[in-house]
Amino acid sequence: MSRIRAKDTSPEIAVRRYLHARGLRFRLHRHDLPGRPDLVLPRYATVVQVYGCFWHQHADPNCGDAHHPRSNRKYWIPKLERTRRRDRRNQAALEAMGWNVEIIWACEISEDRLLQLVDSLRRRIA
Repeated sequence: MSRIRAKDTSPEIAVRRYLHARGLRFRLHRHDLPGRPDLVLPRYATVVQVYGCFWHQHADPNCGDAHHPRSNRKYWIPKLERTRRRDRRNQAALEAMGWNVEIIWACEISEDRLLQLVDSLRRRIA
């Protein structure tokens, strides 16, 4: 568990590089916001959360990474459920503060999905 990183993961870096290459500027892991969002785009009043499918339990049935572990289930199932509750609580708090919350799942990171995110951001200030 000590080797599991909470920030600067490969999916997060891929999203950051894509957005930065398209001229979008952001802040990382702002401590003053609930849940310390991965990317904060103040100009667009948007936060982007890049979720790992296993750790945040992606509900898409086509996602092969969002499985429940077969061993030590007494530990893992409550732990993963606490993560999901915390995610919902943080998202609600951010939205109550006026932020738009975009969630990108690790299995969804593709040119099409990231282009959709950029288009959505740009429409917010158009």
